[in-house]
Amino acid sequence: MAPAAARTISEFFCDTNTDAGDYDLILTGDLGYTGTELLHELLEIEYGKNIQSVHGDCGLMIFDLKKQDVNSGGSGCGCSASVLCSHIMKRMKTGELHKVLFVATGALMSPTSTKQGQAIPGIAHAVLLER
Repeated sequence: MAPAAARTISEFFCDTNTDAGDYDLILTGDLGYTGTELLHELLEIEYGKNIQSVHGDCGLMIFDLKKQDVNSGGSGCGCSASVLCSHIMKRMKTGELHKVLFVATGALMSPTSTKQGQAIPGIAHAVLLER
Protein backbone atom coordinates (compact mmCIF):
# COMPACT_ATOMS: atom_id res chain seq x y z
CA MET A 1 0.00 0.00 0.00
CA ALA A 2 2.91 2.34 0.62
CA PRO A 3 3.89 2.39 -3.09
CA ALA A 4 0.30 3.29 -4.01
CA ALA A 5 0.23 6.04 -1.38
CA ALA A 6 3.57 7.44 -2.55
CA ARG A 7 2.42 7.59 -6.15
CA THR A 8 -0.96 9.10 -5.25
CA ILE A 9 0.62 11.80 -3.07
CA SER A 10 3.24 12.64 -5.68
CA GLU A 11 0.67 12.84 -8.48
CA PHE A 12 -1.66 14.92 -6.29
CA PHE A 13 1.16 17.40 -5.67
CA CYS A 14 1.85 17.55 -9.40
CA ASP A 15 -1.82 17.94 -10.37
CA THR A 16 -2.43 20.70 -7.82
CA ASN A 17 0.98 22.39 -8.11
CA THR A 18 1.50 22.00 -4.35
CA ASP A 19 4.02 20.43 -2.00
CA ALA A 20 4.03 19.12 1.57
CA GLY A 21 4.47 22.61 3.02
CA ASP A 22 1.07 23.64 1.65
CA TYR A 23 -0.75 21.29 4.05
CA ASP A 24 -1.28 21.32 7.79
CA LEU A 25 -1.45 17.53 7.73
CA ILE A 26 -1.03 14.72 5.22
CA LEU A 27 -2.81 11.76 6.75
CA THR A 28 -2.50 8.18 5.53
CA GLY A 29 -4.85 5.45 6.61
CA ASP A 30 -3.36 3.31 7.42
CA LEU A 31 0.16 2.12 6.79
CA GLY A 32 1.33 1.48 10.33
CA TYR A 33 4.98 1.75 11.32
CA THR A 34 6.54 -0.35 8.56
CA GLY A 35 4.41 1.16 5.80
CA THR A 36 5.08 4.69 7.01
CA GLU A 37 8.84 4.15 6.90
CA LEU A 38 8.51 2.69 3.41
CA LEU A 39 6.30 5.60 2.27
CA HIS A 40 8.85 8.17 3.40
CA GLU A 41 11.67 6.28 1.70
CA LEU A 42 9.76 5.82 -1.58
CA LEU A 43 8.68 9.46 -1.72
CA GLU A 44 12.25 10.67 -1.25
CA ILE A 45 13.97 8.19 -3.57
CA GLU A 46 11.45 7.86 -6.39
CA TYR A 47 9.70 11.23 -6.35
CA GLY A 48 12.08 13.62 -4.57
CA LYS A 49 9.42 14.53 -1.99
CA ASN A 50 9.62 14.78 1.79
CA ILE A 51 6.38 14.85 3.79
CA GLN A 52 7.73 13.77 7.18
CA SER A 53 7.17 17.13 8.90
CA VAL A 54 3.42 17.10 8.15
CA HIS A 55 2.68 13.37 7.84
CA GLY A 56 0.55 11.37 10.23
CA ASP A 57 -0.71 7.82 9.91
CA CYS A 58 -4.02 6.67 11.39
CA GLY A 59 -2.56 3.31 12.42
CA LEU A 60 0.20 5.00 14.37
CA MET A 61 -2.13 7.59 15.88
CA ILE A 62 -4.72 5.18 17.25
CA PHE A 63 -2.34 2.62 18.77
CA ASP A 64 0.56 2.95 21.21
CA LEU A 65 3.27 0.66 19.85
CA LYS A 66 5.15 0.71 23.17
CA LYS A 67 2.17 -0.30 25.31
CA GLN A 68 0.18 -2.48 22.91
CA ASP A 69 1.29 -5.59 21.05
CA VAL A 70 0.11 -4.48 17.62
CA ASN A 71 3.35 -5.19 15.73
CA SER A 72 3.48 -2.46 13.07
CA GLY A 73 0.24 -0.82 14.18
CA GLY A 74 -2.70 -0.20 11.90
CA SER A 75 -5.95 -2.05 11.51
CA GLY A 76 -7.46 -1.17 8.17
CA CYS A 77 -10.44 0.95 7.25
CA GLY A 78 -11.90 1.12 10.75
CA CYS A 79 -8.75 2.80 11.99
CA SER A 80 -8.85 5.45 9.26
CA ALA A 81 -12.53 6.20 9.81
CA SER A 82 -12.09 6.45 13.58
CA VAL A 83 -9.16 8.86 13.44
CA LEU A 84 -10.48 11.02 10.59
CA CYS A 85 -14.07 11.33 11.78
CA SER A 86 -13.21 12.06 15.40
CA HIS A 87 -9.76 13.46 16.09
CA ILE A 88 -9.01 15.14 12.74
CA MET A 89 -12.47 16.58 12.08
CA LYS A 90 -12.53 17.98 15.64
CA ARG A 91 -9.18 19.70 15.01
CA MET A 92 -10.53 21.13 11.75
CA LYS A 93 -13.71 22.35 13.44
CA THR A 94 -11.71 24.22 16.10
CA GLY A 95 -9.50 25.79 13.44
CA GLU A 96 -6.33 23.99 14.50
CA LEU A 97 -6.16 22.39 11.04
CA HIS A 98 -7.21 24.13 7.82
CA LYS A 99 -5.91 21.99 4.98
CA VAL A 100 -5.64 18.21 5.28
CA LEU A 101 -4.77 15.75 2.54
CA PHE A 102 -6.27 12.39 3.52
CA VAL A 103 -4.87 9.41 1.61
CA ALA A 104 -6.87 6.26 2.29
CA THR A 105 -4.94 3.08 1.51
CA GLY A 106 -5.96 -0.49 0.94
CA ALA A 107 -5.16 -3.78 -0.71
CA LEU A 108 -7.27 -5.40 -3.40
CA MET A 109 -7.43 -8.86 -1.89
CA SER A 110 -8.49 -11.71 -4.13
CA PRO A 111 -8.43 -15.37 -3.10
CA THR A 112 -7.90 -16.36 -6.73
CA SER A 113 -4.90 -14.07 -7.20
CA THR A 114 -3.39 -15.25 -3.92
CA LYS A 115 -3.80 -18.92 -4.82
CA GLN A 116 -2.18 -18.24 -8.20
CA GLY A 117 0.79 -16.60 -6.48
CA GLN A 118 0.08 -13.17 -7.95
CA ALA A 119 1.01 -9.94 -6.19
CA ILE A 120 -1.68 -8.19 -4.15
CA PRO A 121 -2.22 -4.73 -5.65
CA GLY A 122 -2.30 -1.74 -3.32
CA ILE A 123 -4.59 1.23 -3.84
CA ALA A 124 -4.74 4.77 -2.48
CA HIS A 125 -7.29 7.56 -2.86
CA ALA A 126 -6.59 11.19 -2.00
CA VAL A 127 -9.23 13.50 -0.55
CA LEU A 128 -8.49 17.16 0.18
CA LEU A 129 -10.28 18.58 3.22
CA GLU A 130 -10.27 22.35 3.65
CA ARG A 131 -11.82 24.55 6.29
